[in-house]
Amino acid sequence: MKEINVNNFIDNQNFKRFHLVLLISCIFIIVADGYDMFMLGAILPQLMEEWAMDSVTAGKIGSYGLLGMMLGAMIFGPIADRFGRKSVILICTFIFTVFTFTSGFANDPFSFGVQRFIAGIGLGGVMPNLIALITEYAPKNLRNTLVAIMFSGHAFGGILASLGALVLLPIFDWRAVVWVAGLPLFALPILYKVLPESYSYYMKENKKEKLIPILNKMNENDSFDKEDVFIMNKTDDTDTSFKKLFIEKRALSTLMFWVAAFMCLLVMYGLSTWLPKIMQSSGYPVGSSLLFLITLNLGAVVGAIFGGKLADRFGSRKVLITFFIIGFLSLTALSFRPNAIVLYILLFIAGGTTTGTQINTNSYVSQFYPSGIRSTGVGWELGVGRIGAMIGPALGGFLLSSQLPLQFNFLAFAIPCIIGAIAIWLVQEKYGQSTGNINKDNFNIGDLKLHSERKSI
Repeated sequence: MKEINVNNFIDNQNFKRFHLVLLISCIFIIVADGYDMFMLGAILPQLMEEWAMDSVTAGKIGSYGLLGMMLGAMIFGPIADRFGRKSVILICTFIFTVFTFTSGFANDPFSFGVQRFIAGIGLGGVMPNLIALITEYAPKNLRNTLVAIMFSGHAFGGILASLGALVLLPIFDWRAVVWVAGLPLFALPILYKVLPESYSYYMKENKKEKLIPILNKMNENDSFDKEDVFIMNKTDDTDTSFKKLFIEKRALSTLMFWVAAFMCLLVMYGLSTWLPKIMQSSGYPVGSSLLFLITLNLGAVVGAIFGGKLADRFGSRKVLITFFIIGFLSLTALSFRPNAIVLYILLFIAGGTTTGTQINTNSYVSQFYPSGIRSTGVGWELGVGRIGAMIGPALGGFLLSSQLPLQFNFLAFAIPCIIGAIAIWLVQEKYGQSTGNINKDNFNIGDLKLHSERKSI
């Protein structure tokens, strides 16, 4: 009989085939999520023309999906902490895929908006659980990097949406772009087979027979069996109570995470929804304006992965504050109408330091909270952030309808970056749980009885 600390075992693993399969599966889902979310910005000019919508009405349609995402994150995060993450991930994927596909049959803004709202519930619900699942199984020295790589698939989905619009819109219409979103349905049986369940869920439910096969996939030197005892760190217990977000001196940090997400998502969704239209109003053709959106999302992919590597080395807090400040500077510089080359460079940097910053903020949050409230913590951070995401498209619509100078359009999205930097600066890392870069306390075999008595199976 052996006594195994599951936290330490996973923390000290090298990247193996198990991690690769998990990463690819989660990337596939988040790419589909990103495609479904960001395609609205690519098809919005054609929707406005076909349905004779003004920019304010179009902005409201963008907000319907974001309202669904807010509710989905707040509802499905806590549900997954209590009932398991795998089934919630698959259910949410089914919801957003089906209702995005069916929105392609809408004939008016109302029916399209209702289906965007329902799809948004699935889109929002899947995100915190993918982040939490990757965080749980990632080796400690790769945790930020793997979460960033996975979640950068969201921005890559935005790139695919823009490319799909470039190819399909001249031949068909916006409905073809939407119907492509139904393809991931065929992958659900494969995802059901390969996705693992959360180890903390198995620990909570005393399902040792389900936990052992998962751990053995990462265990090259030995095999675990039912005679072994599996324990978790006391600081990573399986209590799923929502109030744990605010006790043990975590209240200020929780609120600051919410402020940072609010500001970052306001910028992220405001730009992704209205950048093509903003650039069109400045005299650029539709094709060029879509290329600007591609550049923004490409920067997000690179910025997220680069930021994740930096966070694994230097700590998330320093990296996030720096990225927020760079985001402010790049968006401010865009307001001065730079030449074409500088414009693309600034859009690339802006994508990396806005969407990329949000991706790494999610990773930071997922490591701050204990496993039992990890999906809850990330879900509510993203859920409150969706309020900013709803305001972003509405703000962009208001600015465009007011026909203000280009400088005001970009400055309105630059100022929230400074507020986000201040919020992350106020996070109190010393009150976070003892994994990732939050603090450096480790538990070894000699400490197990003292620190891990809360949960064993």
